[in-house]
Amino acid sequence: MASSWIGVILIGFFAGLLARFFASDPRNPQGCLLTTLLGIAGAALFTWIGQFAGMYAQGERAGFIGAVIGAVLVLLIWRALLDKRA
Repeated sequence: MASSWIGVILIGFFAGLLARFFASDPRNPQGCLLTTLLGIAGAALFTWIGQFAGMYAQGERAGFIGAVIGAVLVLLIWRALLDKRA
């Protein structure tokens, strides 16, 4: 399922929802589209970190839990950038 575009979008959406739940803050990006993009970006980030750390082989992707962890990291980066701007 995750190899199809619809699967990627669904996993991204639910990973983004959980990340927003765990790292709740009013400054978090809002809306369905931004939540989905957050989850997809988190999965991509955690895949890259996992490949760099040797957790995943080249071509392997992060799972759902990795996508949630990556999305929380993306939210923390988002907040750090907003705090620097202010």
